Amino acid sequence: MIELEGVPELIDPVMICAFEGWNDAGDAASTAVGHLDREWKGEVFAALDAEDYYDFQVNRPTVWLDGGVRKVTWPTTRLSVVRTGGDKPRDLVLVRGIEPSMRWRSFCNEILGFAHELGVEMVVVLGALLGDTPHTRPVPVSGVTSDPDLARSLDLEESRYEGPTGIVGILQESCTHAGVPAVSLWAAVPHYVSQPPNPKATLALLNRLEDLLELRIPLGELPEDARAWQLGVDQLAAEDSEVAEYVQSLEEARDTAELPEASGEAIAREFERYLRRRDGQPGPGGHASDSGVADSRDSYLRDPGSGRARPTRSTARDEPREESSDAAKAEPDGAAATGDGRPAGGAKPRGEEAGKAGRAESRAEDERAEDRAEGEAERARRGEAEEDKAERGPDQDAGREPGGSDEDPADEADGNA
Repeated sequence: MIELEGVPELIDPVMICAFEGWNDAGDAASTAVGHLDREWKGEVFAALDAEDYYDFQVNRPTVWLDGGVRKVTWPTTRLSVVRTGGDKPRDLVLVRGIEPSMRWRSFCNEILGFAHELGVEMVVVLGALLGDTPHTRPVPVSGVTSDPDLARSLDLEESRYEGPTGIVGILQESCTHAGVPAVSLWAAVPHYVSQPPNPKATLALLNRLEDLLELRIPLGELPEDARAWQLGVDQLAAEDSEVAEYVQSLEEARDTAELPEASGEAIAREFERYLRRRDGQPGPGGHASDSGVADSRDSYLRDPGSGRARPTRSTARDEPREESSDAAKAEPDGAAATGDGRPAGGAKPRGEEAGKAGRAESRAEDERAEDRAEGEAERARRGEAEEDKAERGPDQDAGREPGGSDEDPADEADGNA
């Protein structure tokens, strides 16, 4: 039996876990839990014995100096607790460590022992994998569970995977067999740029966690880091024509596959997240904008017209404009969409603007074609008049002024014009 001292009674606790190693492409999952611990100032209350679970030749300890005194940090898994605050505060138990080298069943049982003692209602395990996904599009995050009832109630996928697994899969199955609701959130990291860190994937995991738990997470500098990361990868890809061509093929495949979803469910999720952020209060470490929406949410929203990701900026925040509903108040242009797919605040989708431009160009082209047709007709008429004059001969033209013409002067002016 695990006895915990100094840990207060928790409110609706949820355990969130992430482990470095095989299930942590780009360090996206472990960085997400580290972000929660840092933003909400988590307090470590327990650590697993490193001797029981780790091979120190694989995960070596580190030596460091503390005021001239040498100390050793052993690789392990630590547990901390944070309180989210807000109108409906709840506690999170954060589990962050390294995938164990041995005794996985004992490792999972020990974590489940902590969950039982703390009254954890659900376990959420974060992971990241390498996938055929372009870095220019929103990071896909899938929610998976082995519990059919939980899959229906939370709109998650029921796990059908067969094959090698890591500690994320083992811990989820252990929770299911122990009767503890468990969910895994997986972010897909582009395999051609898998080096850590990947702040864009970390941001996507935190956004999905917000949706799952219906809470507001302070994002800090993550959105800006994600934008800088994408710009850097854009520059690297542009320097290699083969990589640029490959990324374009991934973009086309992604856009084709997600076109129906992008026009409905994705926009609805973004809008619901916006409403939570507008109505919620900034948690510890979080900073809300004047509109009640964190400035960091200006990044990586879908274009209502194409479903593609596009960074948006809050440059028009202070411009006066008519508001159609309470949901659009103080909303930066393009940061949310209404039910009909139009951005809130009166901004028009780029597809509608492009349509207007196309119609204007079509009208201009029609006018140019009409002018060309009139010119051709005038030239043909003048040619017929010259032929008629030649047939009549000089006798029929006697008495005419030099340079005279059968045509009306006004008609001739029109023809010359």
